[in-house]
Amino acid sequence: MKTNKLHPDIQDLLQTGTVIPAHPLALTEGLTIDENRQRLLTRYYIASGVGGVAVGVHTTQFEIRKPEFNMLERVLELAADEVSKAQIDRPFIKVAGVVGPTSQAVREAELAVKYGYDLGLVSMAGLTDLSEKEVIEHIRTIANIIPVFGFYLQTTIGGRAFSYDFWKEFMEIPNVQAVKVAAFNRYQTLDVVRALCFSSRAHDVALYTGNDDNIVADLLTPYRFEVNGQTVEKRFVGGLLGHWATWTQKAVELFGEIKACVENNYEGIDSLLQRNIEVTDMNAATFDPSHKFHGCIPGIHEVLRRQGILKGLWTLNSEEKLSEGQLEEIDRVIKAYPHLVDDAFVQEWLAGEQSLVS
Repeated sequence: MKTNKLHPDIQDLLQTGTVIPAHPLALTEGLTIDENRQRLLTRYYIASGVGGVAVGVHTTQFEIRKPEFNMLERVLELAADEVSKAQIDRPFIKVAGVVGPTSQAVREAELAVKYGYDLGLVSMAGLTDLSEKEVIEHIRTIANIIPVFGFYLQTTIGGRAFSYDFWKEFMEIPNVQAVKVAAFNRYQTLDVVRALCFSSRAHDVALYTGNDDNIVADLLTPYRFEVNGQTVEKRFVGGLLGHWATWTQKAVELFGEIKACVENNYEGIDSLLQRNIEVTDMNAATFDPSHKFHGCIPGIHEVLRRQGILKGLWTLNSEEKLSEGQLEEIDRVIKAYPHLVDDAFVQEWLAGEQSLVS
């Protein structure tokens, strides 16, 4: 029987830090799962050198849970099957999105366990009718089923603001193993980090950036606080990011440069801080913040379509379309930052994947 504890190798990788892209959904024009392309996406991330994937999350489209589509289980199964078939000779973290009220979240957590996922990325966005204490109990319930990857979603796209005291209590839940901070807000990001540093589990919980607007700077920044006369330092050790669903091989390469910079007394930090702005500019083109992120998922799809990984921009929500001017913005950033684009890698890799591309 599967335990609800992390395997030591997975826990070590989670704590050390890695690249975890948020996995998109490959659809046919008829809005069914394009299983070949869905498998191709997972294989692309593995080939790019990531340390894990997150499936059933926002980038995978929350609509997969609607009864008329009912795709969640199959999407989880496909990614898990590809990871298993790849026989990866290193630890590889499988994260499953867990959403909804407690009854739904329990079912989704159990489904994640069924398919061998290591952690549940638990969304608290829809729990607006619960008090902070009730949300804590919700997380405790899920943590009894699967290790929890906390998730602070920005309020701009439906997230909920939580207090410092909430996060301090959140960190004390024994099976909370990591937190993704996607507040897109420095004040709220600071609340989470400070709460962890002042908790009793400061060295047990890994921090991952989900701040797609500040990726490189998040990974470079040390947070230090005086706690009971001792300095406690925490860093964002990795990222779980929708932005990393595209140009992924270059994201892995950049992540390695960031780690090397930190380990070598910040040698080369000027260049990386410049890269931070470049990455943010690229993210603005794909995520479409100027239109309240309306074109976010189609923007991700467009990059993958151009590379030949996806066939189209189809989404389960007919309202999700590229915004006016978004194609031109994607053109602009690809031309401006070729060193962050992995087209050459993708074309060479795709040549060996013709059975799934045809």
